[in-house]
Amino acid sequence: MALAKDRQVETMIMLSYVYFLWGDTRAKTDDEKLAAYDQGRQLGERAVELAPKNAEAHVWYAINTARYGQTKGIMRSLFLLPTVQREIDTILSLEPKNIRAHSLAGNVYMEVPRIAGGDRARAEDYFKKGLAIDPRFTVLRVDLARLYISTGRYPEARQELTRVLQERAPRIVADWTVKDAPRARTLLESIKDKR
Repeated sequence: MALAKDRQVETMIMLSYVYFLWGDTRAKTDDEKLAAYDQGRQLGERAVELAPKNAEAHVWYAINTARYGQTKGIMRSLFLLPTVQREIDTILSLEPKNIRAHSLAGNVYMEVPRIAGGDRARAEDYFKKGLAIDPRFTVLRVDLARLYISTGRYPEARQELTRVLQERAPRIVADWTVKDAPRARTLLESIKDKR
């Protein structure tokens, strides 16, 4: 019976991840994205209920919840913030070196307005901690570069984006190919005349 439950949880986690990917790369409209992230969120939440000590269940529940809120609009989704923060804390208590938790935490602190708890210094710290754990997790470099751009630190942003494009062994090749390298190129182009 325990094996069947474990398989069920693993299936839910993988489906939650697939819904996240669908929302990020295949969905065309905000409504399609919201539907995908909501499905991923529900599956992740159910996996957390069945396996509360499974860090990956918490990861995909938190990531889908955060992306749902981001797509809906940060200010209209602030009610989701305590859930996302609680999940980040849970993930890092279960697995302190969970790279996706550091990435998510950095993005939350970067995207949320200061008045609601946003903190760019903390965001930078999470991104850098994540890169210390795995320097080939290229989405972290893209997000750190976005932070640098938003604070006018263009030389540092260029350095991170160039490293993304020059990475020869990205941790997740599919993400690097479909999302990270194209975003790095676009961001580099957007700051080409900035000093």
